[in-house]
Amino acid sequence: MNDALHSEKILILDYGSQYTQLIARRVREAGCYCEIHPWCMEPDAVRAFAPRGVILSGGHHSVYDAGAPTLNEAVLALHVPILGICYGMHLLARHLGGEVAPSSTREYGHARTHREGEGFPGGFQAHGGGTVWMSHGDHVTRLPSGFHAVATSENGILAAMAGDGVLCVQFHPEVNHTVDGDRFINGFVREMCGCHGLWTPGNFIEHQVAFSRREVGEDRVILGLSGGVDSAVTAVLLHRAIGEKLTCVFVDNGLLRLNEGEEVMETFALHLGVRVIRVNAEERFLERLRGVTDPEQKRKIIGHTFIEVFEEEARRIEGARWLAQGTIYPDVIESAGAKTKAAANIKSHHNVGGLPERMGLRLLEPLRELFKDEVRKVGLELGLPERMVFRHPFPGPGLGVRILGEIRKEYADLLRRADAIYLEELYAHDLYDKIAQAFAVFLPVKSVGVMGDGRSYDYVVALRAVETKDYMTASCFPMPHEILSRMAGRIINEVKGINRVVYDITSKPPGTIEWE
Repeated sequence: MNDALHSEKILILDYGSQYTQLIARRVREAGCYCEIHPWCMEPDAVRAFAPRGVILSGGHHSVYDAGAPTLNEAVLALHVPILGICYGMHLLARHLGGEVAPSSTREYGHARTHREGEGFPGGFQAHGGGTVWMSHGDHVTRLPSGFHAVATSENGILAAMAGDGVLCVQFHPEVNHTVDGDRFINGFVREMCGCHGLWTPGNFIEHQVAFSRREVGEDRVILGLSGGVDSAVTAVLLHRAIGEKLTCVFVDNGLLRLNEGEEVMETFALHLGVRVIRVNAEERFLERLRGVTDPEQKRKIIGHTFIEVFEEEARRIEGARWLAQGTIYPDVIESAGAKTKAAANIKSHHNVGGLPERMGLRLLEPLRELFKDEVRKVGLELGLPERMVFRHPFPGPGLGVRILGEIRKEYADLLRRADAIYLEELYAHDLYDKIAQAFAVFLPVKSVGVMGDGRSYDYVVALRAVETKDYMTASCFPMPHEILSRMAGRIINEVKGINRVVYDITSKPPGTIEWE
């Protein structure tokens, strides 16, 4: 990877921290390309990566635990700046001759620090102290030779130390709770490592357009277009690169949101000039799902049927040699974790898993280096509508996992209309962009109501809205009561067949964001 876009890069070695992806995102925000690799990365691979700097993440181990991850000594031989965070600090301190011991006072959460000496980059805590986020049990009790203290916490624990080209911090500058943490990471990347901010949406687009043209040549590419932001940006990016050699296949499974099919066709085929084939497969999907109530079985049926329909349509496209997918960097990280058995919870990410091999196609994944926020920035740069770029996540099985129990067309039609009213009200009250994810859920139960002068016996929908930064944990969005009342009133009055609306206040954990 010798192109200009990747000529300046940071290597992040993962020691199992829950915040490792946040480190990478902060480095990218500083305008520098970076990659996350396991702490045991092969020395030859470390050298071949040729980073401008290395960051050692935190982790849940103690350096004294049996079998605990050790320092990858190949990074010291690079003679580039090194940043050790939490567990990374402990590893470096111990390896370089210092001492680490359990803390008598555990620090977890917000903490105040005091400057003791020079060493912080980017003007971080320039006025002598600041608020940081701590999460540790051990701490450095004796500095290695040649190091000096940069900061201590209010408990007298060493919060930061610096030596020749090495900076270590006990706190987590990558999380939002550390005040000016982004300035800290930016200072490490720009000042200590000498990077110039080459990693921008515009430079990425230019690089990826040239790369895709070179790879594809005169071949044709097919892409499963879902309407989600990842596949949407992939489609527009590849269209800019190869034009009519790209064909998108949009499978309408009958489980989409209201008017979603028409919106996808209008946006891509009419406004952007992308070649899109729309396949109406509602009857096939609903027939396969008849009588099925188990969520996992529903997911599998929807996934397998999609592959079947997509494969049938794709085989009609002459000269197709490539299958494009909207894989993004978190997918790559988790897939790598699955191979190394380093990750505990692994998902299957490929939208059309197995198709490249079955159809003899090569895989093209132009977004595989990007985080979701970077995908959105690229989408805006490419001219996609802001509403499409910043739309909330929508599950692959669509409304299939928002209709509890058996899926029927009647249920899907009711849910579509209720969900559309819900989202319309969120936009109208300027709430949509304040919420991470919002949607309606159809409950296959009926309740007694009074409508007009008569008794009703109709279905129930639940409204869900959550706040979250990483989707690993989430809390209920505090929807104003008067807005909830308006939403419920509109749904009940405008969607015949629904007479009760409830609001889900469950956090994650113990619940999940989706209901199935």
